[in-house]
Amino acid sequence: MLKYFDFEEFDSPDEKGSGLPISDGGKMNLDFLHKLDEARSLADGTPFKITSGYRSKQHNMKVGGRIGSSHLKGCAVDILATTSVERSNILNALFKVGLGRRVGIAKMFIHVDMDMDKPSAIWLYQ
Repeated sequence: MLKYFDFEEFDSPDEKGSGLPISDGGKMNLDFLHKLDEARSLADGTPFKITSGYRSKQHNMKVGGRIGSSHLKGCAVDILATTSVERSNILNALFKVGLGRRVGIAKMFIHVDMDMDKPSAIWLYQ
């Protein structure tokens, strides 16, 4: 169903199958997954290595995630990005497919979500 990803890449480490779309018994938003797949196709060959997808409440607490994290809703991912070229390619692709509404940029990853319950924002992690 996705060209560039396996659903397991979006699993919470403590909840096998959670990376599947909600319609298939998982926890991930299918529209979000399709937009990520489309973005990957536009990223000039830069891979999208998912470092965090869906998170169970327990895993979110373990990694120091925020209460109300969009990862808990299955509409957020963190993508490995360690160089300025990777960050540029990933961000440009996300914006092209309409995933530029909520983006966080860290030294080693980019967070993107399409949580419509939260305001538009672009932020930096310290």
